[in-house]
Amino acid sequence: MERLAGEELRGMPPGRSIPSSPCRGEGRQSEVRRLPFSASGRTGVLGGTFDPVHFGHLILAEEAREQLDLDRVCFVPAGDPPHKQGRRLAPAPDRLAMIGLALAGNPAFQISRVDVDRPGPHYTLDMVRILQEQLEGSSLFLLMGSDSLAQLPTWHEPAALAAACRLVALQRPKAPLDWAYLENALPGIRQQVTLLDMPELAISSHELQERVRSGRSIRYLVPEPVREYIGVHQLYR
Repeated sequence: MERLAGEELRGMPPGRSIPSSPCRGEGRQSEVRRLPFSASGRTGVLGGTFDPVHFGHLILAEEAREQLDLDRVCFVPAGDPPHKQGRRLAPAPDRLAMIGLALAGNPAFQISRVDVDRPGPHYTLDMVRILQEQLEGSSLFLLMGSDSLAQLPTWHEPAALAAACRLVALQRPKAPLDWAYLENALPGIRQQVTLLDMPELAISSHELQERVRSGRSIRYLVPEPVREYIGVHQLYR
């Protein structure tokens, strides 16, 4: 099943319109600031539930920005990810607000509502195509973990996705990719993937939720404003 969420576009059913807002800071009321946006240049796209956003997400985004010379990294919180149906997510306004708090102070990090504002199910290919229309003139780099890349053949139209943008994966020394499997399923995929070397942090959103539920600390695993937000709004209890 698909590991990252994305969403709809060319082939959208009649009556569905493409959201007009590209990457921007937006969320619950004024808690997430709006950011200036330019559609030119190189844009990293980091999708996920961000439930909650944590330092692993931020390090991946910053390392990608630096190593790939990106002009910006666009965080795209999932609306209704196919691979997580049946699992209850924190409300989208809360996830957007936490992302906004986590990104504060870094003008290169921005937010897109392209998924949360549309009905699902959502697929990464659809999200990428919508962003291509919204951000005409910007080259897109889809950021993912190597575990997601390993499952790419099971995603929705993976060949079309690989052709639509540059795929960028975190390289994990202890979990080498099975390129033979990937090439057999998607011929030529290795030439369409950039691997990044970066610090590996064993942090998962699911683990953070479990820590909150059991009364354990998540300090230093998430930005402090995010930790405070989770406490104030009683998330994951």
